[in-house]
Amino acid sequence: MFEKRLRKYAELLVKTGINLKPNQLLVVRSPIECADFTRVVTEVAYANGAREVIVLWGDEKTNKIKYMMAPEEIFDEFPEWQKTFYVDYARNDAAFLSISASDPELMKEVDPTRMMRAQRASSTAIAEYRERLMNNVNVWCVASVPTVSWAEKVFSHETQDKAVEKLWDAILSAVRVDEEDPVAAWEVHKSALKKNMEALNQYDFKLLKYKNSIGTDLTIELPENHIWMGGSDFTKEGHEFIANMPTEEIFTAPKRDGVNGKVVSAMPFNLNGNIVDDFELIFKDGRIVDFNAKVGYDTLKNVIETDEGSHFLGEVALVPYDSPISNTNILFYNTLFDENASCHLAIGKAYPICVKGGEDMDSETLLKNGINDSMTHEDFMIGTADLDIIGITKDGREIQVFKDGNFSL
Repeated sequence: MFEKRLRKYAELLVKTGINLKPNQLLVVRSPIECADFTRVVTEVAYANGAREVIVLWGDEKTNKIKYMMAPEEIFDEFPEWQKTFYVDYARNDAAFLSISASDPELMKEVDPTRMMRAQRASSTAIAEYRERLMNNVNVWCVASVPTVSWAEKVFSHETQDKAVEKLWDAILSAVRVDEEDPVAAWEVHKSALKKNMEALNQYDFKLLKYKNSIGTDLTIELPENHIWMGGSDFTKEGHEFIANMPTEEIFTAPKRDGVNGKVVSAMPFNLNGNIVDDFELIFKDGRIVDFNAKVGYDTLKNVIETDEGSHFLGEVALVPYDSPISNTNILFYNTLFDENASCHLAIGKAYPICVKGGEDMDSETLLKNGINDSMTHEDFMIGTADLDIIGITKDGREIQVFKDGNFSL
């Protein structure tokens, strides 16, 4: 039975997440601990007409050794062969599937500055690849598979085997694999997301005002011609795909210089093997002018100081508190899941596709249209059971968008 569920999951990722075209290349990034599932994905992809499946294996434990022991200068370098790998496959219309599964606290002993320098070097080197994905030039999908260390963090009171089993159950339920027909279930889900998305686009709000009992009191201005998106995405050629599985969010880009007030985190988040928790950010004219964190202060500081754009926001996303992942009451310590259980924001780069014609604008034009640019994009969760969001229209009308954590449109 479990093997059948795994194959259904692999088929869902290939057929619906990536929506693989005949004779298309598929690049899979996978932790070595997820090798068994990655082999199933590879088999399913070939059975569905893949030209070739290329797997790029990762090992976070080896990475930790590097971060702890390598000489300083290595973290400002990025191998030319890796740049060629990403860019060449992207230019050849490859689809990209990433398996997101990591130990939430593996890197807590690592100097976060080293990790941020390595990320900066990587982001700079493969900027073309990142731009292609954020502009939906290539199809891409991020999904998850349990690892032992991750499962033990989420279900810390269970035995190792039971923890892994429970995490598998939670993941497969979240992505609707346990439905009789997962592909059909996703069609229904996309339609439900589209309803709220269309309502938000019709209102064309100028401002969103956030407030809850833990201290969030934030006003977010939205750019002219912004677009709310959610569910599935499309390339210019009309190739439909789902970038995140699971997904419960509807999102757009905030105006770069239009964020003011204070936002308080609603749950911890795992940033490259470091936990950041109990933090708040203060904004003035879009910029983060002050911040603090009870857990992971240095990690948060390094994110904010990645570059100029990381002092601003790049995403505003709405997720009902009463939603499938939130209702599990599981803290996943994995942004892919936790961001789909809570309204969230993102520090850093905005998706150009969130403004009309953005995919055809250069970075300078995007900035003029209020769309932030950065080498980083890190989501953090702010949604609570009592979160209220008021939308202000261009003619000054006030519309209740969220009441007590849920949509009220």
